[in-house]
Amino acid sequence: MNKYQELIVSVVALRGDAYEIGFQQSNEVTTYAHLAQKEQLLALSTACNVQQVKELLLDCSPNLLQEIKGLAFGLEQSCETIIKMYSGYNMTFPNMGCTSFVHNGKYVRNYDFSPAMYDARLVFSKPSEGYASVGFSQQIIGRLDGMNEKGLVVGLHFVNNEWAGDGFLATTIVRILLEQCGNIEEATALINKLPHRYCYNYSMTDQSGKAIVVEATPMKRVNYVEHPLICTNHFESQQFAGRNKACIKGSKQRKNYINRYVADPRTTISVYHHFNNGDSPLFVKQYQEYFGTLHTVIYSPKQLEIVVGIGENCEPQSFSLQQFIEGKRILPKTIKGNIIQAI
Repeated sequence: MNKYQELIVSVVALRGDAYEIGFQQSNEVTTYAHLAQKEQLLALSTACNVQQVKELLLDCSPNLLQEIKGLAFGLEQSCETIIKMYSGYNMTFPNMGCTSFVHNGKYVRNYDFSPAMYDARLVFSKPSEGYASVGFSQQIIGRLDGMNEKGLVVGLHFVNNEWAGDGFLATTIVRILLEQCGNIEEATALINKLPHRYCYNYSMTDQSGKAIVVEATPMKRVNYVEHPLICTNHFESQQFAGRNKACIKGSKQRKNYINRYVADPRTTISVYHHFNNGDSPLFVKQYQEYFGTLHTVIYSPKQLEIVVGIGENCEPQSFSLQQFIEGKRILPKTIKGNIIQAI
């Protein structure tokens, strides 16, 4: 019989200027395992050129640099150390998996990774400069997926880390897009200007209902539109076929499964349960291999609402980004779920 472990995700509310938001998070970080992972994170970022990161962020995201400075001050660490730990620039990072599906104005997603390196934070943020947003964090300042106040939704999908260049991890790029871009057109324009560390897919939708996938390598980006949009962990374009991992069977199987599943229209909540069901082919449990489903989320761009479940067979919880922005919603401190115990 499988043994389960509880997975607890903190729900975080941030308001203020970028420096204040960084400082606020420093109080929270001390309660996490992040500082215990300091040596590991620094070992993964030995190729990080701090001065180069500062110059890049001053150009493309000065608010993010201010947040890093606030975080460094609160943690009593040098800015250089925090840049290496959390900026995601030239950092080595393990494989991960994700499945996203955009249909009828809803963005549905499973995020697959290891609980050992999962921030376990759902962050609601209202900065004084930049768009308010909600999303799951990675390495504090990054985002795995999220939605901003304009209804732009972005999620990352790891493809390959064998083709590497000087650049940011996708988590940092998703965060920058959510803070600065109001729609797909703005996001695709900005993503072409940002340096990418590895090969990733970015799945996006916005309030127009349009959905797009950006295939990104350190050298080049390619966009394509799908309806409905289904995105997993491999490139579809012919010119990037050689950048895929040697084995993409599982990624293709998940995509093909949704393609067949789409023929049967479902309500939003039934789609959620299909993604979150522990027996679903879309829910994976290889946690010891950095490939187990940690959260299921549905973003609704027009309503600015999200539905969240942690672990498997989790009763969904709903939140309104608009109510958070207006100060009308008291958020819970945590969301809890269960996953098979990683061995």
